[in-house]
Amino acid sequence: MRLDKYLAETAQCTRSEAKALLSKGRVQVNGAVCKKGDTQLKESDTVAVDGRALSYQQFVYIMLNKPEGVVSASTDKRDTTVVDLVGDAYPRRQLFPAGRLDKTSTGFVLLTDDGTFAHDILAPKRHVSKTYTVVLDTPLTEQMRTGFAAGVTLADGTALSPAEVTALSADGCTVRVVLKQGVYHQIKRMFGVYGAGVNGLHRDAIGGLALDPALAPGQWRELSAEEVSKISS
Repeated sequence: MRLDKYLAETAQCTRSEAKALLSKGRVQVNGAVCKKGDTQLKESDTVAVDGRALSYQQFVYIMLNKPEGVVSASTDKRDTTVVDLVGDAYPRRQLFPAGRLDKTSTGFVLLTDDGTFAHDILAPKRHVSKTYTVVLDTPLTEQMRTGFAAGVTLADGTALSPAEVTALSADGCTVRVVLKQGVYHQIKRMFGVYGAGVNGLHRDAIGGLALDPALAPGQWRELSAEEVSKISS
């Protein structure tokens, strides 16, 4: 890879900004100042800017705690999107949400530019679970519990895969739901079959990775390689 391209991708800058770094002597390759953008890098080479080592990431994976009122999209003409919350931290990345939450829902949204990974964790045959805390307007019933376990058939005839639902509160109105597929407004429609309304929905985990409790609504952070592997485990 050319040095100027490497700089643009790892330092998250434009090609012209990369050229400026090079011309000012701020870039070092293997400890020596290098001003030539067309320098071809080897896998063993180390690159630094102002003495700070850079590392190449083919893809980026971000955990975001989505607040209410934000839409799960890359762009939107009217509303703030989950990608907007990341701001200009990744100007060279084409980030998108891997899966969606309704505008009124909150919790864990995964942002990435890795299309293959996103497809894999969303594909029904992969059985990657999503865990939610749901607030109902009526207590959980045994009929709901057994119906979810058997697989709910929606009002339009769509037959869903089995899901788990357990009560979290003494009154039975706050429940945990674990799904392994994604259908539009799935949880609301599932409870709607039993005449129950959803007053609140929060995604707690994707696969084996739980939302970081240190992230306030609207905050985000990059995931480590180990955390990424937990998602599909």
